[in-house]
Amino acid sequence: MRFRIFITRGRGKIQFPNGQITIVMTPSIRDSVVKAAIASESATTEEKIQMLIEMGLGFEKQPQTTKELRNALSLYYRAYSMCGEEYPLLKAKAQVGMARTLQRIPDVGAQLLLQAKVSYEEALPILQQLASPTEVAEAQMNLGLVLQSLVPFNLARIVDSINAYHQALRVFTWQDYPQEYAVLYNNIAIAYLSLPLASEREYLRQGLAIQSLKVALKHIQLIDHPREYAMLQHNLGNAWQYFVSSHPLENNLRAIAAYDEALKVRNPKDTPLEYANTISHKANALSKLPDNPQQPQAGNLHNLLQSRAYYQEAWEIFSQHQQLKQAQLVAQAIQKIVTYITKHD
Repeated sequence: MRFRIFITRGRGKIQFPNGQITIVMTPSIRDSVVKAAIASESATTEEKIQMLIEMGLGFEKQPQTTKELRNALSLYYRAYSMCGEEYPLLKAKAQVGMARTLQRIPDVGAQLLLQAKVSYEEALPILQQLASPTEVAEAQMNLGLVLQSLVPFNLARIVDSINAYHQALRVFTWQDYPQEYAVLYNNIAIAYLSLPLASEREYLRQGLAIQSLKVALKHIQLIDHPREYAMLQHNLGNAWQYFVSSHPLENNLRAIAAYDEALKVRNPKDTPLEYANTISHKANALSKLPDNPQQPQAGNLHNLLQSRAYYQEAWEIFSQHQQLKQAQLVAQAIQKIVTYITKHD
């Protein structure tokens, strides 16, 4: 390769045979570099396409603005356009890059997600023939997420999303890819909760979600993968808390136990928003529990006070981090508890 471009947070490096030059990639400089590289007589067409894909990936990773995502999209599209029929694998990789970027651009509608879906579906047959298994699995995983996001718009089926996740799991095993494995099972559980079932079969989808999370937790351990462990335990707590059954007390106790497992990892210093999310859900479960399960008629004043304390702490964190919607919901929950305690005092 005669030259190569790397980008991290707007700082670019151009690698030539005799060394490396570092420059700050402002938009105007970026455009100049792209034009110079494309026009270079020392690079092959394949190298130019690879360079554009790498530049797109640089802008796509940890973008600070939507404009950076659109820059990535433009670079991927330019690479895609240069491929023609001569470079099918690079063309598929450029399509996957476009699809990933489209997923991340904020949009109130479904148009960008639909474009991402088409890109993944066009790229996957080529990837399955020419790419590595991990590249195929990553595309299947992201396609599953796109399909899941399109379900509320009635533009995809949740069963197709679940199927895409299961295809990705053929590669992303817990032994080799524990993080991806955990995320996939977490997404499958959430997808099961979205299954359109009749109300009398509500327990079925909730049971499937719980089972999926339990499968993942057999292999995702606290000591080895704390972040993923906390994510799975938090969502297991949610699944237990809202599980429709004739044993709500036992389910809420299971939910609180799962939240407590998540709180072994999540804390206000290192993961404040995740911590606030977990304690607010735990507060809700606590508010529904009697102080003494053996004497439910004695009331639950102690648990209500503990619930209010958790909500208050969560409200402070959400407010501090400008998560206004969550803060508002928590404030409403606090007011309900205060009103109930006042009324029954």
